[in-house]
Amino acid sequence: MKTSIAHLPNTKQREIAHILNIIKEEASPEKVILFGSHARGNWVEDEYVEGGIHFGHISDYDFLVIMKKEKIKEQDILSHIENRCNSFKNVISPIIHDIEYINEGLRVGQYFFSDIIAKGILIHDTGSFQFEKAKELTSEEEKERARSYFNIWYPQASQFLIDAINAAERGKDGRRNSVFYLHQATECFYSAALLVHTGYKPKTHNLAKLRNYAKHVSIDLYTLFRMPILNEQEFHLFDLLKRGYTDTRYKLDYDITEEELKGLIDKVTKMQEIVKTICEEKIK
Repeated sequence: MKTSIAHLPNTKQREIAHILNIIKEEASPEKVILFGSHARGNWVEDEYVEGGIHFGHISDYDFLVIMKKEKIKEQDILSHIENRCNSFKNVISPIIHDIEYINEGLRVGQYFFSDIIAKGILIHDTGSFQFEKAKELTSEEEKERARSYFNIWYPQASQFLIDAINAAERGKDGRRNSVFYLHQATECFYSAALLVHTGYKPKTHNLAKLRNYAKHVSIDLYTLFRMPILNEQEFHLFDLLKRGYTDTRYKLDYDITEEELKGLIDKVTKMQEIVKTICEEKIK
């Protein structure tokens, strides 16, 4: 594996060293791999104006954090790392798994982990564990596996979208159910795209995290919900959707207008089209 980050500017090298220290303090990892755009050298830090609205696209720092084979409090560790890294301009996106989980993925030919190991940069290694040789799937085996994922997750997502539209047609009384179904549809569409393209889906209902993973699959899927710098409407819509999994069922003060719900339905319908296109391109 590559071990040097010398291709990065000195400021980024210092930031990564700082982040790595935080990861080591919070997780005591066996290995840490930098992957994604900063490992490849094609990161983006861009701001632009569209329709009078300022938008920004800033690449994350992506890390695969590998632990010993033991029960780990993954979400607690992730929260601690992310909270301590809030001051960085770039979002810090760690993924945490134990070494056996990684090696099992390699044994069955899971593309996501084998690609990270092939193209990522090993920035911390205790030397206590080794990666197993990744199984190489034939083109037809890859397509068959991708088809099986698509045939499960895409129809399920589409059914949730139908349920959301039907609930919305019942007026104000159906809005909360509609948003819940939209959340489920969105989660399943993200899952379909991720599994078809990488064979990997994180264990989370958090749409913000799933959206972040989607950047490795499709820029259209990632930017469907754009996060503008000076306009809060796009963020507000996504926040309403993100809170749809829990707040629509348990918080009496959750509220969404007819116009906002229509905007979300339009977004998720567009997501359905994007996911269908990128998945069919992968499995045809």
